[in-house]
Amino acid sequence: MKPILKLIIAIMLILCLADMPYGFYELVRFAAAGTFVYLSYDYFKNKRDGLGFLFAGLALLFQPFFKVALGRLLWNIIDLVVAVALIFLLIRTFKKKL
Repeated sequence: MKPILKLIIAIMLILCLADMPYGFYELVRFAAAGTFVYLSYDYFKNKRDGLGFLFAGLALLFQPFFKVALGRLLWNIIDLVVAVALIFLLIRTFKKKL
């Protein structure tokens, strides 16, 4: 389940680089915040506190209730960095299983 969530959120964050309707960005904020809360909980549960804190911070950044106004360029950079990090974690997970 975690790999699928990471891939979906990474794709959604990359799509945020395009000119999308405002509702899409709201959907991404809800989906990303929920996914990051779940991932944070899961990493803390598995004693991987560093990633737990990282995803907790991302959940706070992407939460949709109190918007963080950073400007389009900075949000695009954040979206891209987080998407690349999620893809990196996916690749690392699959390499460990091989």
